[in-house]
Amino acid sequence: MAINLSRGRLISLDVFRGITMFLLVAEGTRLYTSLKHLVNPESFWGKIVIQFSHHPWHGLRFWDLVQPYFMFIVGVAMAFSLVKRWSQGATWMDTFKHILIRCGLLLLFGVMLHCGYRHKLVWELWNVLSQLSFTILFAFLIFNLPIRTQLIISFALLLITELAYRFFPVSGFNQPFVPDQNFGSWMDMVLMGKLSGGHWVAINCVPTAAHTIWGVLAAKILMQEKSENYKLKILGLAGLIGVVVGYGMDWTGLTPIIKRICTSSFVIVSGGWCLLTLAFFYWLVDVQGFQRWTKVFTIVGMNSIFIYLFSETVGHQWFNNFIGIFTNGFFTMAGLTEPLMAVLTALVVLFLEWGLCYWLYKHKILIKI
Repeated sequence: MAINLSRGRLISLDVFRGITMFLLVAEGTRLYTSLKHLVNPESFWGKIVIQFSHHPWHGLRFWDLVQPYFMFIVGVAMAFSLVKRWSQGATWMDTFKHILIRCGLLLLFGVMLHCGYRHKLVWELWNVLSQLSFTILFAFLIFNLPIRTQLIISFALLLITELAYRFFPVSGFNQPFVPDQNFGSWMDMVLMGKLSGGHWVAINCVPTAAHTIWGVLAAKILMQEKSENYKLKILGLAGLIGVVVGYGMDWTGLTPIIKRICTSSFVIVSGGWCLLTLAFFYWLVDVQGFQRWTKVFTIVGMNSIFIYLFSETVGHQWFNNFIGIFTNGFFTMAGLTEPLMAVLTALVVLFLEWGLCYWLYKHKILIKI
């Protein structure tokens, strides 16, 4: 099944994006936190549930891949969107202005989310939307360069940050892989005058720009007039190399995999998983044609930024607790335990927020930035 570029749709990308956003929205309902209190952490299910939280420092869990997925998907979608706009007569300057406005809004929304988390005005740049405001702009500015040149630039970003962490000379911030004592932490003090508390650093936007660039390159491969098998081989091989190299850098002690400061090994291994996941969905959905089940997730992905913002603001700040008033009341009368009530409440909230996405879909309302 060939991709219909005139329509600008890659169904597998819609599914990939929808599942990623569905997982993020589920986090906003406190589903994963509630499940932690329901299961024994040493049991089989406990080991599954722990995968839906970030690794505290050195290591990799499934949840550590969600942000790379998000940034990679944005790169793929941006490439299809730009090609479509330019084919319809838009100029480079037209799209540049659009990208600037979009990135400005993403930065604004990212900062506003932190204000909501803190319940006061703050200047904090750790949110994924703030990070995207840089990675999208950077990927756009090099979009028309040859694929090989873009690939070299992406690895140059990793090398620059790797060297900065290893050789930064300021005392107290010259321990490259120690929490809050590294180059990224020093940059946070310069940019915001504070540390995150969770060892995250704002300068992550530089190495993770590689994820968005690799998303662009993956899209360019998919847009080539080549066979599906050729595209799958390229994506699969590149993804496999990324996974092997990334884990190899960690296992040999060269560079540890640390998501919270986005070490080069983390970016490479997560980039590999991004490519493999896209290849899998491309094979399953676009090549094999398994599309009947996909609407459940594509409905969420069609308004991805909106539902993410809704979940993190209205949902997290008010809606979750409001729905809990009713669910907990009924579940208490049914004699359910508090941990089970928390899980069921999260599932009800998740269903209602999916219903909001479905309503927008049925009324053909797409809230885009």
